[in-house]
Amino acid sequence: MQNHEEVQRVAAYISGQFPGSFRPELAVSCGTGLGELAEIFRPVQRIPFADIIGFPRATVASHTGCFVAAYFAEKPVLLQQGRCHLYEGYTPAQVCMGVRVAHRLGVRSLLIANAAGCLNPLWDVGDLMLITDHVNCTGTSPLIGPNHDPWGPRFPDMSRVYDREYQRLAMEAAQAADVRLERGVYAGVLGPELESPAQTRLYRQAGADAIGMSTVLEVIAARHLGMRVLAFSCLSNKNLPDCMEETGLEEIISTVRASSGKLIRLLSALLPHL
Repeated sequence: MQNHEEVQRVAAYISGQFPGSFRPELAVSCGTGLGELAEIFRPVQRIPFADIIGFPRATVASHTGCFVAAYFAEKPVLLQQGRCHLYEGYTPAQVCMGVRVAHRLGVRSLLIANAAGCLNPLWDVGDLMLITDHVNCTGTSPLIGPNHDPWGPRFPDMSRVYDREYQRLAMEAAQAADVRLERGVYAGVLGPELESPAQTRLYRQAGADAIGMSTVLEVIAARHLGMRVLAFSCLSNKNLPDCMEETGLEEIISTVRASSGKLIRLLSALLPHL
């Protein structure tokens, strides 16, 4: 669904909470275990999801659930701490509302960070991956239903989903920050259950290097709107189908938090160039 009326109402409320002449140029969305990314920004206003009528609440314990109007140096940024997922019972339109609201507020560049399971056997838990493409395995799309033409075309092109210039800048920033940054394909699934060995083989055969339960719908909505997109995954657990080890949310969060320092160094070197 393309919920333009709801997006307009929510954006009007959020803009009314901004201090002074604050107008965000970049949106940053971070998920499971990545709340510490907020440390590199200078906040000027926090807006909890629960205070926004019509905006879905984050129900996962590791998602703070608020917007933060902030600055990185002199760059105004809209930080979304926590996101909503299909597995929580939300619709694709609700999952993507943060992205669409950011666009309504004037943002034209989106940076996403997520936690993901590692499918590539050559990589390790705790590594960072630059998402170069994705496979939408959720079985749905935020573009279902009548098209809102002012947002974008009925059949948006997806040949270059993730901005190539931003990817180049990210690789240069990783080198400058001495951070190892892999490049790979992200598979987005419905969840909330983790993958079985057979599913792991299937997604790997489809060309995926990492897998998670977010991001792809937000990115589709962003590209429909014409936004430039850059995305990273923190690899939180390793899926080896022939020797799968049990894991859970607590272990995933612990791993992501332990590796968040690398992502903070990377973004600190990257953000001045976006």
